[in-house]
Amino acid sequence: MVTSTGQSAGSSAELPEGDEETAALLKSIGRQVKLWRERAGMTQTELGKAIRYGEDLVSSVERGRRVPKPEFLEQADEVLGAGGMLTAFVEDVNLARYPKKVRDLAKVEADAMELGAYSNHNMHGLLQTEEYARALFGMRRPLLSEDIIDQQVAARMARQGIFGRSPTPVLSFVQEEVTLRRPIGGKMVLQRQLEHLLELGKLRNVEIQVMPTDREDHAGMGGELQSMKLKDGPSLAHNEVQLSSRLVSNRKEVQILEMRYGIIRAQALTPRESLAFIEKLRGET
Repeated sequence: MVTSTGQSAGSSAELPEGDEETAALLKSIGRQVKLWRERAGMTQTELGKAIRYGEDLVSSVERGRRVPKPEFLEQADEVLGAGGMLTAFVEDVNLARYPKKVRDLAKVEADAMELGAYSNHNMHGLLQTEEYARALFGMRRPLLSEDIIDQQVAARMARQGIFGRSPTPVLSFVQEEVTLRRPIGGKMVLQRQLEHLLELGKLRNVEIQVMPTDREDHAGMGGELQSMKLKDGPSLAHNEVQLSSRLVSNRKEVQILEMRYGIIRAQALTPRESLAFIEKLRGET
């Protein structure tokens, strides 16, 4: 469907600011699209009609201002007779649609053999349903555009491929009790989110624990954290606050975060107790 502005709805994502690597890639893609379009003797309008995208979008892609969807490149490759020269960019484009900080984290997670995460204000990204994630990004301030929300949600869902990866990583999560009660997106969204947790908790390589609100001793007062042991490298950690996200490689800092996470797990309900607690909450929601 083409919108009133001439762009296909949901057809591309805005270029992330300050991402020079992505900017260079998009300029290369844009030059190739323009080269093949001109070689085929077509205008931007004609190409847009042929692949069911708006002229404005074609122009933005050629100028390296928009991240095209894989479908855009596949259809343009066929219409322009590019012989696979445009579809060759599909894998790169799939990564370019995501913010650089997400790409960096996803690469580390994909290499992790063990991952442990503590979350204190919402469900951890790897545990979120799509509708829960969309509700979270929808309440960001300043407000995010629909394109950016789509981009962020897609990136978050892509990271969840870790659950089906081989070799199977060992994954553990500790969620604050409040995150299981806060109705992000509404009660129905929360109920489906709790059901999703119960399904994930049944996986042999996944353990989900709940940190009760009434705990007097709590090693997680410093905030959220995530630790990862890589297949062929050192352990890393990750933390995120209001306007920053960083990977931690300093050995001493990683050891401190690993120690805190170990204590947090010991203070939380056991995995079996936690699933029973989540089941009880699901029935009350």
